[in-house]
Amino acid sequence: MPIYEYQCSSCGATLEKLQRMNAEPLKECPECHKDTLTRVVSASGFRLSGDGWYETDFKTSNKRNLAGGGGSSANS
Repeated sequence: MPIYEYQCSSCGATLEKLQRMNAEPLKECPECHKDTLTRVVSASGFRLSGDGWYETDFKTSNKRNLAGGGGSSANS
């Protein structure tokens, strides 16, 4: 589930909320209790790890990108 960032246009309060992607956006500010809360576009952070498409399909050598990546990598 993504973490969404919200900001109140009335009092300026900010908050983060863990919500499902299909959940309705929050409207009421928890600080001033007005319906002036809007979702803010912010940078998202994620990491693709494990034996995913990047590690196995597009690599040209046996070099691993994972931290502490001991072991052998699969050749396809």
